[in-house]
Amino acid sequence: MRKLIVSEFLTADGVMEAPNEWHGPYFDDDMARAVSASMDATDALLLGRVTYEGFAAAWPAMEGEPGADHMNGVAKYVVSRSLDKAEWNNSTIIGGDPYEAVTRLKEQDGKAITCTGSATLVQWLLAAGLVDEIDLLIDPVVVGHGKRLFQDGLPTTPLTVVRSETFGSGVHHVVYAPVRG
Repeated sequence: MRKLIVSEFLTADGVMEAPNEWHGPYFDDDMARAVSASMDATDALLLGRVTYEGFAAAWPAMEGEPGADHMNGVAKYVVSRSLDKAEWNNSTIIGGDPYEAVTRLKEQDGKAITCTGSATLVQWLLAAGLVDEIDLLIDPVVVGHGKRLFQDGLPTTPLTVVRSETFGSGVHHVVYAPVRG
């Protein structure tokens, strides 16, 4: 069974929105190594419509940049009730029952499935109990505004630390697993 991993860049105050505005100063060799390892362990992306559309507009033009081969080549599954077509390479729309579709994806052979960005989808996946790990790269900055990863209304979800390290830049890389049962 494949793992479903939520992977996010966050600020210390939990903001995930617009990392292009605050994340850059913290991206160093340690971060590159962690992101590369995450990509190597993944052969599918699960995305919400907004994140998918942003990625589909950006990544194809980034050929030759670090991570571009992975992002452009990996299988992409887009959970959306409004998207009619997904033209980015290897993209499939999940428009029916997302619980059933994600469960089927997890039952397939393969590497991990990563969900990144996609705040609304992440909220739903957590509430549905479909997340196996939460991989956070927490930058030592407070931005004070923006969409937060964990919104009001989520059920209480106990977590256990799978691994944790702090990079020289001050970024805290922590991986959690929901405690089942």
